[in-house]
This record gives sequence, C-alpha cells and structure tokens, in this order.
Amino acid sequence: MPRPSAAPQSPGTVRPGGRTARVREAVLSAAGDTLARSGFDSLDLADIARQADVGKTTLYRRWGTPGALAADLLADMAEQSVARADTGSLLGDLRANARLVAETLTDERQGPLFRSLIAASLCNEQAAQALYRFYDVRIREWAGCVTDAVRRGEVPEGTDPHPVIAAVSAPLYYALINTGRPPTRADADRAARAAAHAAAEGVWTKT
Repeated sequence: MPRPSAAPQSPGTVRPGGRTARVREAVLSAAGDTLARSGFDSLDLADIARQADVGKTTLYRRWGTPGALAADLLADMAEQSVARADTGSLLGDLRANARLVAETLTDERQGPLFRSLIAASLCNEQAAQALYRFYDVRIREWAGCVTDAVRRGEVPEGTDPHPVIAAVSAPLYYALINTGRPPTRADADRAARAAAHAAAEGVWTKT
C-alpha cells in the first residue's frame, strides 16, 4: 500500500540516514549533555555546534531554535525507549514500568535531563508539544498491559489504559519535581500496586 504524501516537517523531525544521521546523533548528544548539566537556558545553538563539531549553518538550518532542538531530542528518546513489559499480570507489568521510570529519573544523566526538559516545556511551546508527544508515545507503548489485563479478566471491560499507565508514573514525577526527593524502588512498587488496585476496582472504566 503506497504511503500518503508527507506533510511538511518541523525542523529536526525528519529521520535521516548516513552522514546526516551521524550529525544528528552528535548534535543530540551534545544537547542532552548541556541540558543535563546546565538546563534549557544554556542550550545555545552556536555552542552546541562547537561541541558536536558541526557547522553552525547546518545546525541552524536543521533545528533553528533551542525549542526545536529539545523537541528532536525528546523524539529521539521516545524512539529509543525500552519496550513494554509482558510479565503475565497487570501488577507485574505496572511494576516493571514504575521501576523503569524510577531508574530513569534517578540516573545521573537522565534525571537532570528530564528535569531540564520539563522546565523547558513550561516556557517554550515547541518543547511543551514535544514533551506531550513523548509521554503519549510511552503511554501508548505500555497500554497493552491494560488491554491484556482486560482480556485476562483482571480489570473490568472498558478500562481506559491511558490513565492507568499515567497513574503509575505520576507519583514518581511528583516526588522528583515537587519534593526534590528522587523516587526509590519502594516508591515505584507502591505506585504500581496503587494503580493496579484502582484499575481492578473500576476507577478508570469508560462511561
């Protein structure tokens, strides 16, 4: 079946190959390092070009703004994220999801990087839209945990996967962003149990 004609792409969103892929990898690596180290306000395109050993003209032509660069970084992170677990039970799947989130948020590089990207989303529309897409991709990736649980009879028919998966990660992000306390594995397991129990009780059935 032929693919429909593609709509015009935003800067940095075209999936490249060859040398272009290597340039993108180098630029996104430098951008991620800068965000993790110094935050969104330090994301200067000329400096990123220098760090990545890429011509400024190339970088400005492909990305154009710090917001577009942050957006492409989030898109790349979503594409490379770990696939959903399939443990055979909803609790097991949600626990795997929660532990993955906690491990990411407490990682020496990924934790500060996510904090910077979340902060960027509050002041930059491109970064905000990219963050929404990132979480939408991840939630859709893990939605099968809930649909499988419906099929096994663990949760009621009509359970909406989106809020179930969101309920797993929400308290972990809250701990990191609102309290400054890195989430622990115990936090992750508790979030998974709470979400699984609420789903089983029909809290998120569509009406």
